[in-house]
Amino acid sequence: MKVILLQDIYKQGVAGEIVEVADGYARNYLIPTSRALKATPQALKQAGRLREQAETRRLAYENKLNELARVIDGTELVFGRRAASTGKLFGSVTTAEIADALNAKTGVDINRRRISQTALREIGKHEVPVRLGTEIAPLLVITIVREDELADYLKSLEGQAAEDAPQNVVEAAGEAIAHAAEVVTGVVSNVAQAVAGVVENITGGSDESESEAAESSNE
Repeated sequence: MKVILLQDIYKQGVAGEIVEVADGYARNYLIPTSRALKATPQALKQAGRLREQAETRRLAYENKLNELARVIDGTELVFGRRAASTGKLFGSVTTAEIADALNAKTGVDINRRRISQTALREIGKHEVPVRLGTEIAPLLVITIVREDELADYLKSLEGQAAEDAPQNVVEAAGEAIAHAAEVVTGVVSNVAQAVAGVVENITGGSDESESEAAESSNE
């Protein structure tokens, strides 16, 4: 069945796009949940307007993700671990630990599934991408040192960094998160309004067509 997407659907398309999907998927999920409309002639008239609205929302959302990316990019997280003489860890640094440390240091609430890396098992510096969006992936710097060297390494970082830098980072992160939250709320609201408007227009158009057909029949 051909449908017009009312929302961005993962692996299907973006709002306003006309896609071919399985009949059952359309009837049992997309259409009942107001995520899509059957691509009738009347519905097709609304596709262009819906695409424009979706693109505006998408650009605003991406701008906010870019703000978050600037906060995260280049942030260094340090872990102390026991390791063999070869540098191989007795254990690992997991994505959950990385996410928790990032959240604690910057105030950015990142799910561990966005950390594009398996567990780290070697002493040294590692660049780890954080997937915020399809093409937005700032890099964290994960530094793993031996446990008995951790205190000295942290002291060296303190000497290099300006005293107010951590506070600036946290404040920037807080502002970026607040902006992103506002945009997400706006996206949800706008999607609901757009869906309601499209459905109303299509329903109204159908009623008018039926009335015209009835009048023609009576004549």
